[in-house]
Amino acid sequence: MVVGILKEIMPGERRVSGTPETVKKLIEDGHTVLVEENAGLGSFYPDEAYQTAGAVIVTDPEVICERADVILKVKEPLFNQNKQKHEIDMMHAGQYLITFIHPAAPANHGLVKRMAERGVIGLTLDGVPRISRAQTMDALSSMSTCAGYKGMIMAIDAIAKFVPPIGSAVGMLPPANVVVIGAGVAGLRAIATARALGASVYAADIRPDAREQAKSLGAKIIELEVPAEVAISSDGKFARHLPEKWLEVERKNLEERILAADIVFLSALVPGKLAPILITEEMVKKMKPGSCIVDISIDQGGNCEITPPGATEQRHGVTIIGIKNIPGMIPTSSTWMFAKNIYNLFSYVAKNGAVELDENDEIVSSILVTKDGKIVHEGALEAMGLSK
Repeated sequence: MVVGILKEIMPGERRVSGTPETVKKLIEDGHTVLVEENAGLGSFYPDEAYQTAGAVIVTDPEVICERADVILKVKEPLFNQNKQKHEIDMMHAGQYLITFIHPAAPANHGLVKRMAERGVIGLTLDGVPRISRAQTMDALSSMSTCAGYKGMIMAIDAIAKFVPPIGSAVGMLPPANVVVIGAGVAGLRAIATARALGASVYAADIRPDAREQAKSLGAKIIELEVPAEVAISSDGKFARHLPEKWLEVERKNLEERILAADIVFLSALVPGKLAPILITEEMVKKMKPGSCIVDISIDQGGNCEITPPGATEQRHGVTIIGIKNIPGMIPTSSTWMFAKNIYNLFSYVAKNGAVELDENDEIVSSILVTKDGKIVHEGALEAMGLSK
């Protein structure tokens, strides 16, 4: 097949969907690889390195989209200002797109409908199930590690105080108070980063195992009082989408710690669903002036009611960071991980010189967004109020 690697056009996005290492593997597997000119520069991979690996460098992204059977990207397709055309409108029916689509997020509903209309077959990386045989394809976990680390560093930079306890001739300054909501991969990395810098850290998660992991890293646990049978999926692996009455219980139990926090790190997600709203605007109004919220759940709608998608804003005296591409801010590490994940996923579905989608396979059924001109992703359909 012909595999196309586009240069990312989201502002500030420096990652790329393939490295010279993974491009070489694709070529060894029998594929032709087209790489857009300068696609890897932001991650410090020059065109010459891709050419050495065997790729063809193409200046025009539209040419890549015309020729490629499969397009690999990092972020969802956007409007290309240079071409004055949306990336989806460059693609064609029957073409496969593998990237982060976040189809349940309201901001992406129009995109998903457009993909279906164009006949593009969308495979979303955020749908990869967290099962043992999919671990090497799990870009969401890899990028969550990056977002947990860098997101906490950004929050620390945003507040106007020391993070560790500091002794001085005029007295002792207490440590910063950090609250991490959602102790998954990103939350655990955020806890470890904040603890390493001397913060006082509290953590909350409706999953008992996640709470134990947070506690093992030195976080104090906020009890949310949500019963395990309500909170956890039947297989015990994931948080469930909670009814509003239980979200109210969560908010009530979180509020005291949130109002005392200097930093609130939000990473509570339900696979394939909109992120639950755990901080309302009224809660933000009562937070300490100069505090900071980092909401890395923003790709799926955000855990804070007023997080600005893709931006950082001051609201009610609180800095709220809703930047969508935090892993792109550490592109060398994140690209190295991401490129391996997307190569492993592509290799899983590409057999006998073609993409073969077995919809009875748990991995395929979880990542498939659009097919045959229709939206088939359960979380997206639910969020849109449509039926499958």
